[in-house]
Amino acid sequence: MTIPVGLVNYGRSGNLYNVKKALELAGARVTVVEKEPDFHGVDRLVLPGVGCFRDAMEQMGDFRDILTDHMRTMPTLGICLGMQILAKTGYEYGETPGLNLIEAEIKRIEVKCKVPHLGWGSLEIVKDSPLLEGITSQDNFYFMHSYEMINFTDVIALTRFCDHKFVSMVQKNEIFGVQFHPEKSRTAGIRVLKNFLNL
Repeated sequence: MTIPVGLVNYGRSGNLYNVKKALELAGARVTVVEKEPDFHGVDRLVLPGVGCFRDAMEQMGDFRDILTDHMRTMPTLGICLGMQILAKTGYEYGETPGLNLIEAEIKRIEVKCKVPHLGWGSLEIVKDSPLLEGITSQDNFYFMHSYEMINFTDVIALTRFCDHKFVSMVQKNEIFGVQFHPEKSRTAGIRVLKNFLNL
């Protein structure tokens, strides 16, 4: 049985093709969501993302209110930038309001190493979550980001970069976020997507 998933297209910041293929591999029937009627017939949402927080929110425009209304009623997974825009505020190229579904801020990673953070990393699991079923500290995930989520209440996993640990996964009720790219993370990434479909 395939699971009907809405893959949200909110402008140039999306990463639709690769995420769609990974979701299908995990067992989803994917509908690209761009306007109100597209939400009918899906029972969970995925927000992909590559790019800038400010651009993503500006491109979203009036679609923002429609999207957040639906996100409050069905399981939602934000990927990379899609996770970051779940926050209350982002500071990439100035202060910008986010979707305000998670009490968090998005700030530039401050480390001694070169930023952006590009490459593989493991998870330090700090809280149980259905998204982590079958995932261990031996699994590696692909990261590509210059900004991180600052949150102290909804963290389910951390990842080390240089001398710094950043939030790599969050969960608030049925709103989930992953800073890594599951669609680029091979078997472990597909497992996370399957876990989301199996909620």
